Amino acid sequence: MMKLFIRGPVRLGLSILLYAIVCNGYAVDLSQEIVRIPFEATDAPMVAGVFRPAGDGRFPVVIYSHGRSATESERSLTSVPDPRGHVRYWLRKGFAVVAAIRPGYGKTGGIDDEDSGVRYDVFGNCWGEPKFGRAANAANEAISATLAWVGQQPWADATHIVLVGVSMGGLASIASAATNPEGVVAYINFSGGTGGSGKRAPEHNCGLEAMESLMSAYGRTTHMPSLWLYAANDSFWGADWPRAWHRAYATGESPTQFVMTAPVPNADGHQLLTRGSRMWMPHVDRFLEEIGF
Repeated sequence: MMKLFIRGPVRLGLSILLYAIVCNGYAVDLSQEIVRIPFEATDAPMVAGVFRPAGDGRFPVVIYSHGRSATESERSLTSVPDPRGHVRYWLRKGFAVVAAIRPGYGKTGGIDDEDSGVRYDVFGNCWGEPKFGRAANAANEAISATLAWVGQQPWADATHIVLVGVSMGGLASIASAATNPEGVVAYINFSGGTGGSGKRAPEHNCGLEAMESLMSAYGRTTHMPSLWLYAANDSFWGADWPRAWHRAYATGESPTQFVMTAPVPNADGHQLLTRGSRMWMPHVDRFLEEIGF
């Protein structure tokens, strides 16, 4: 039998194509569509990436909320997620993913209304009054606009929406769930919070009491299940603070699960979503099954 050997750029191109078509035995379409979502609070729409499984739908939808970088220049680089990462997981599950870039970030631009008011000096000391609720509400407005847009899409099952957020996006998802928006059936919080600095104040966050109070308030009004996922080596929050926040949240009546994974190997635990997929996938698999997916 003749063997065909392919080298160089052609071989690399075929490898990328095969990687995009088949992953772990599942056919996965990794293409993305860039859309603009109307946002009444600003003059400009939000730029968003939309990823859909093959077919016409209707698909359950994940609304993904990104995190927050420390500086304005870093926030200007915020982009839609790489489809080869966690987006691929949701596509394999049959979900469409809508990932909007909120105002103050990336190509959406505009005014940054998500500043928590917390500042750190060079010694890691806290300055400023924590205004976590205000920051979370600003981010929630972007989620609300995204939900309204999803409800108008013929490919979307707007009665089966899961909110998924990381860091500031995790807090935004918690805040949105506390308003019990129509069609949202659950949320997943990866490393959620705001006001921390992994560099200037590792494993410490200003305003513990303020965040506990906010989480307690959110827990009292939320009526949907949730999964909270944190890693033990998260440089922003450490291992103890997320537990305290969840205890405050869990005083409410909605079903909620908290998972503290082992340290993410060779990475900051704050990157659990992107660098620790093998650590969170079993928990998310089980959670999705429990809520009917």
